Amino acid sequence: MDTFELKREQLKLAPKVVLTDNFTRVKTVGGAVTLAVKNNLLGCVVVCEYPSFKVLESQTYLLSDPLPYQSELSAYREMPAIIEAYNKLEQEPDVLFVSGQGIAHSRRLGLASHLGLALNQSTIGVTTQIKVGRLEQGKIIFRNEIAGFEIKTRNYANPIYVSPGHLISLGSTLRLVQETIKFPHKMPEPLHIARKIAKKAVEKIAEKEINSCQDECISKEKTMLPSC
Repeated sequence: MDTFELKREQLKLAPKVVLTDNFTRVKTVGGAVTLAVKNNLLGCVVVCEYPSFKVLESQTYLLSDPLPYQSELSAYREMPAIIEAYNKLEQEPDVLFVSGQGIAHSRRLGLASHLGLALNQSTIGVTTQIKVGRLEQGKIIFRNEIAGFEIKTRNYANPIYVSPGHLISLGSTLRLVQETIKFPHKMPEPLHIARKIAKKAVEKIAEKEINSCQDECISKEKTMLPSC
């Protein structure tokens, strides 16, 4: 991985991010997450009706041999799995919530922003940690501009940090995140659902590996038995 070239690419792409809404009404929302599966990476994308959050569709993709994790370059590791899952969708969401940074990123191009550019999709980045800037009255200030927001979704729980990804305004980012929090869940509902589906997919993969291993062991035992 040539980190210098990847960082330079991020700097070139960042000015292409658009912070205005690419929609007039939100009828569907999506969630995109990734989970590690040993040396692989599972990407999961879900599409829900809004505001009912009824699941309309979900897709997963298991990416083998992803790039190693590097802070501020996670898009290059996670995007391929998410894009493959996204491309399997029959219906694209109006807005896609992404587990990752938006413009609240050292080069203003976190996973949500980079993914939004790649898919030409309205995206919102949601994280549990603030990586850049400082907090002022619930706002993330980075380079003297508002880059996102701190949102407390549950009492006695750590806040989440949200920032626009692409093709969405700061105001819509804040409003949609607040409107998609469903008690008792901490994260916006599309991300909660996507992570739940992803975990089930990972469990199925683990079960298949166990069954395959057991079948292989049984087969070896049979070949070692003496013939009559």
